Amino acid sequence: MVVLIVILVILALLAIWGVTSYNGLIAARNNIANAFSQIDVQLQRRHDLIPNLVESVKGYMKHEQDTLNQVISARAAAQQAQITMKGDPTDGAAMAALAGAETALGGALGRLFALAENYPDLKANQNMMMLQEELSSTENKVSFVRQAFNDAVLNYNNRLQSFPINLFAANFNFKQAQMWEMEDTTAREVPKISF
Repeated sequence: MVVLIVILVILALLAIWGVTSYNGLIAARNNIANAFSQIDVQLQRRHDLIPNLVESVKGYMKHEQDTLNQVISARAAAQQAQITMKGDPTDGAAMAALAGAETALGGALGRLFALAENYPDLKANQNMMMLQEELSSTENKVSFVRQAFNDAVLNYNNRLQSFPINLFAANFNFKQAQMWEMEDTTAREVPKISF
C-alpha cells in the first residue's frame, strides 16, 4: 500500500512538472509573438512613411526614377515578408525573409538619401526634413523592439533546450525560434541622414 502511494505521489509530481513545463513553453512562445507584434507596429510605421517620402522627392528627383522604383519595390517586398512573418513568429525561414527584405529596404532608402544630397532645394524642404527625422526615429524604435524580440527568442530557446524539457518538447510541436539578425553588417547601423 505504501509503495502504491509513493508511486502515485511520484506520478502526480511528474504530471504537475509536465503541465508547468508545457505552460512555461507556451508562455515563452507567446512572448515571442508579443515581441514580434511590437516590431510589426514599428515596421508598419516605417512602411507608411515611405510613400510620403517618395512623393516628397519625386518632383525634385525626376532623373532618379530607378532609385524611387527600387524604394517602392523594396517596401512592397518588406510588407509581404512582414505579413508572412505574422503567421508564425517562430518560423525561421519567414524571419530570414523578413530580415533580408528589411535590409534591402534600408539599402534602397540609403541610396535615396545619398542621391537627395545632390538636390539643395530638396535638402531644405521642411516636409523632407520632417520625414527623414520620422524615419530615423522609427529606425531607432525598430532596433529597440528587435532587441526585445531577440530576448524573447533567447528565453524561449533556452527553455526549449533545457533538460529534461527538451525530451518531450518535440512531441508537442515546439520548435526553435530564430532571432532577427541582419544579413549585412552595414545594415546594423542607423542610417545617417543629413540635409
